[in-house]
Amino acid sequence: MKGKMLYEKEINRIHELIDEYEHLSDDKLAKKTDEFKERYRQGESLDKMMEEAFAVCALADKRVLGKMPYDVQLMGAIALHKGLLAEMSTGEGKTLTATLPLYLNALTEKSVILVTANEYLAIRDAEEMGPVYEFLGLTVKAGCLQDNSKQMTNEDKKECYAADILYTTHGALGFDYLFENLVKDAEERFLREFYYVIIDEADSVLLDGAQMPLVISGAPRVQSNLYAMTDFFVTTLKEDEDYILEDKTPWLTDEGIEYAKTFFGLDNFFSRENFEINRHVTLALRAYNSFAKQKDYMVSDEGEAVLLDGSTGRSLPGMKLRGGQHQAIEQKEGLELSQDQRSVASIIYQNLFLMFPKMAGMSGTIIDSKKELRSVYHKKVVRIPTNNPKIRQDLPDKFYKTAEEQYDAVIKDVIERYKKGQPILVITSAIADTRIISGMLLREKIPHSVLNASNAFWEADIIKEAGRVGAVTVSTGIAGRGTDIKLTDEAKALGGLAVIGVGRMQNTRLEGQARGRAGRQGDPGVSQFYMSLEDEIVKLLGENKVDKLLSSQKEYSQRRLKKWVNGSQKMSEERAVAGRESAMKYDKILKRQCDILYAARNRLLDHGDIKQETIDEIIEWNVHKFLKDNDVIKKENLNRYILDNFSYKLSFQWNPNYEWEKKKMRKYILEYAKLTYKLKQQSFPSDEQWQEFVRKCILTALDETWVDEVDYLQQLQFAIAGRTSAQRNPVFEYSEEAYKAFEEMKATMREKIMRNIFLAQAEFGKEGEMRIIFP
Repeated sequence: MKGKMLYEKEINRIHELIDEYEHLSDDKLAKKTDEFKERYRQGESLDKMMEEAFAVCALADKRVLGKMPYDVQLMGAIALHKGLLAEMSTGEGKTLTATLPLYLNALTEKSVILVTANEYLAIRDAEEMGPVYEFLGLTVKAGCLQDNSKQMTNEDKKECYAADILYTTHGALGFDYLFENLVKDAEERFLREFYYVIIDEADSVLLDGAQMPLVISGAPRVQSNLYAMTDFFVTTLKEDEDYILEDKTPWLTDEGIEYAKTFFGLDNFFSRENFEINRHVTLALRAYNSFAKQKDYMVSDEGEAVLLDGSTGRSLPGMKLRGGQHQAIEQKEGLELSQDQRSVASIIYQNLFLMFPKMAGMSGTIIDSKKELRSVYHKKVVRIPTNNPKIRQDLPDKFYKTAEEQYDAVIKDVIERYKKGQPILVITSAIADTRIISGMLLREKIPHSVLNASNAFWEADIIKEAGRVGAVTVSTGIAGRGTDIKLTDEAKALGGLAVIGVGRMQNTRLEGQARGRAGRQGDPGVSQFYMSLEDEIVKLLGENKVDKLLSSQKEYSQRRLKKWVNGSQKMSEERAVAGRESAMKYDKILKRQCDILYAARNRLLDHGDIKQETIDEIIEWNVHKFLKDNDVIKKENLNRYILDNFSYKLSFQWNPNYEWEKKKMRKYILEYAKLTYKLKQQSFPSDEQWQEFVRKCILTALDETWVDEVDYLQQLQFAIAGRTSAQRNPVFEYSEEAYKAFEEMKATMREKIMRNIFLAQAEFGKEGEMRIIFP
């Protein structure tokens, strides 16, 4: 289907209902919400009520905001309600479009959330659209976003998530999900069960942000002294001899492995006891070969390594690479090493949003990735037509051999347009390029604004001014998400906004976002991209090949340059897809373990029954393990076992014959354990308090062992990468190691549960509140 034929029947019905409801007073229109809710409770589906609810919400938009949704916005709203991913061009009113499906799905009184790229947009959209929902009798919140002046409590978060409609960021939602699964009491939980989510700038979240996991860090790990040693080791390696690069990922060759064994004095580089050395070598290799300064990270004025968002150029303050990779980069840059924190919880966005029974999304550039989105998220992508015909001119790309020629052409284009007064937005693919272009403009005495990770705080203000006559703005890909560039009438007469792109970007979606800054809502505009063989992305062809092409005296045709540059972008896109697939495979392994553990935690928090048979089985398993691990039972070993696991002193009931065979000894230990357990149980004032004590003993053991498991798996994922050089499949190896680690975790958990129940001390306050001191 094309154009306005999409959902034509539904849209015509919505218009009929708008005409029918137009005469209703504000009060009667608002009361429709209660009517819809009651009909839903009685079993009527949202699909059946959709046209009516959309008509009511559209009228509310008109009465409160003075904006009646266009037909294309109704199309987008229907697609979003149906759980599709909608491509809507920049400036087509995605924020207003979302009010309709958010209102409709909030009638269920279940969790309804819109997530967007940053806090500014979440707060802005909630404040602008909030009066519509309030007019219709619904509550709306912008949160749970961390106010630096106030630490949000779980009660504050509970209030946020209790709202009928919540606007938040994907990061805030993800971290809240992880924190929710770390609470110690049921009363501390604050999330409602996930139901419906709309993801704004869905391609940025679901694709560009898919490989960077959300990780909650806990107690610091003991700082390793291997960072400096392995950093020095890596600087002595020779590319193509000691290691090779595949997709910017370094692998040690057989010669490199032999050299590592000699350097560190090892017999087996991949043995378990050498895990830490192997891991640190991998981290150092990646620091030098997989992470580029001013592209993947920058060094701040405070001497900190700050990560950069690869798709927007935004800085990511406070976010660190996991598993020690951040410290390896700090070592490479000669910075003071930050504390290497232990990972206590982790998830990637793919698995977070797949938890929602209904998920929808919208973006200006998503159709090109429809195959991947269908494969990973099982979502169909639909393209919503623009309300007004698009008249922007997208001029053919221009290709140059060297960056010098490329920059000169860019500046020449800027000068010509600046003389006419046409507003100009120069968008670069890297921070370093913004500085080069800015310096060249200063030499030409052209006033301009620069927007990159260093001053992203002023993003909205700078972008708003970019449509004025004579305005020149230089930016990374940061310019675009969520903020419209509005043109003055005079600027429109001069041809509208000119977007000048410098360098081939990581994918066509990012370039589409850049071009989409111009020509919004049928405005005039133009886009022109300039590329060269020195663009960062072209290095994917191989630095040796690029050096050879650049050093040649030949003049290359536009066709050949285009083939090389565009070919490198295709490689980048293919590798990004492979990287996301790999990240999801790794995270699925962790998530399987998470699901088991979180389900157990929730049963404990919800006061599920703890059967005595379960405790008996744990005790029997522990005693069996002790006897199995000790071929000969010595008196001192046995007594130590009892003191470490059952009681801090040997009571008069403990009087075994140390010459007994194992079978008889096992029976005696179990009888002693049963007696000790019964005496402890009887020391509690009530059975309810005893049950709560046992519950907390199990929960504490579960949490302690799970933290160790998550931290180990985070480190393992980095270390295991090096095994590819040993002709192994990293994901398969990770899966095997993760399974072994999970089995070991369960064994340790059983040991801790038993020790906690027998050795933990419970103290009771005046009000009967219990405080437990664990061994």
